[in-house]
Amino acid sequence: MDLIRDNKRILNLSGFLICACMMIFALYAQHGLLLEPCPLCIFQRVAVMALGVIFLVAALHAPVTAATYIYAVLIGLAAMGGAGVAGRHVWLQNLPPDKVPACGPGLDFMLDAFPLAEVLQMVLSGSGECAEVSWSLLGLSMPAWLLVAFAGLGFAGVLVNCVRQRNP
Repeated sequence: MDLIRDNKRILNLSGFLICACMMIFALYAQHGLLLEPCPLCIFQRVAVMALGVIFLVAALHAPVTAATYIYAVLIGLAAMGGAGVAGRHVWLQNLPPDKVPACGPGLDFMLDAFPLAEVLQMVLSGSGECAEVSWSLLGLSMPAWLLVAFAGLGFAGVLVNCVRQRNP
């Protein structure tokens, strides 16, 4: 039982560390490479942080009871939310230029001027700045890499936390 708990702890801690590295790179891209994040990028950062916190709590708690399934569900939900936003971002980046929505106001202004539900709707509808690809690696934009990361971390986190101990 301790071996499974220790393995889950290490794997959940690894998920947290991956999320922390993703946030470090996002901050480097913003402050070092001077790439200003669009509203969808900020929402993806929130999803990465939420996923990282869930992984960290799961690692610190390291349950062997049914609570592991709760962590699996929370990890799955956070990863699906992040993947949804990243997927929308990738979709906007691949629209033909004449179909790209016009640029809208900044996120700070929207949060000050509109109710949260309306801000969410406006951000998820995207804007021209979200369609711009300003960084890529191996032909994939940053949101595309985040989509891959959310899918991988979500799958791994659900799998790790759903593994049951077998009775000898």
